[in-house]
Amino acid sequence: MKCQTKDFGQEHKKEMRAVQDSMDVLSGKWKISIISSICFYNKRRFSDILNDVAGISNRMLSKELKELEINKLIKRTVLDTQPVTVQYQLTEHGLTLKTIIDNLTEWGIAHRKKIIEK
Repeated sequence: MKCQTKDFGQEHKKEMRAVQDSMDVLSGKWKISIISSICFYNKRRFSDILNDVAGISNRMLSKELKELEINKLIKRTVLDTQPVTVQYQLTEHGLTLKTIIDNLTEWGIAHRKKIIEK
C-alpha cells in the first residue's frame, strides 16, 4: 500500500482495517521497543530486555512478553540451567517485522538529526 490522496472505496477500507489490525498487535508504549531489543540481539533474556527498554517495569515487561507470545511474534524458551534461564527470540512470523524495525531505526536517526539541526 502506498499513501495516496485518491479515495479507493472498499480497497481503502480493507487497507485501513489491516493497519488497525497491525496497530492492535503492536500498539502501546513498549511492544516495538521489546521487539527491537530481541531483533537487534537475536536472543535476549528477561533482564537484558528490562535493561534495554528504559522505564519499563518487571510486571509490564512480563505482560507485554506474554501478549507478544500469544500473537506468535516471540518464542519463550526455558533453559535447563541453575538458576533457570529464560530466553526470548522472534518467531519466523516475528522476523517479518525486521524490515519495519530497520525502517523505524533509520527514520528515527534521520528525525533526531533533523530536530537537532534547529
